[in-house]
Amino acid sequence: MRFPDDTHESLARVIDAVFASAHRAPRLEIITRAHVADLPAEVLGLLDLLPPGTYTRQRLCDQLNSAITGHGWGSTLGTFE
Repeated sequence: MRFPDDTHESLARVIDAVFASAHRAPRLEIITRAHVADLPAEVLGLLDLLPPGTYTRQRLCDQLNSAITGHGWGSTLGTFE
C-alpha cells in the first residue's frame, strides 16, 4: 500500500498536538484528532485498532509501530517516536 507523501507528517502532527499539553491521552482523543486531520482511511483503521485506554506518547508510538510493522507499511508510512 502506498500512502500519500504527507501521511507520516500528518500523523506526526496529530501525535504532537495530542501530547503538546498532556503526558497522557485517551484513545478517543487520539482517534478524534486523526479524523479531524482527515488522515487516510487505512490510518484511521489502524488507530481504531488501538486497545482502549490512556496512552503516553511512548506507548502510543510503540503500539503504532507494531501495527505498522505487522501490516508491512514500514517502508511507506515509516515509524514514530
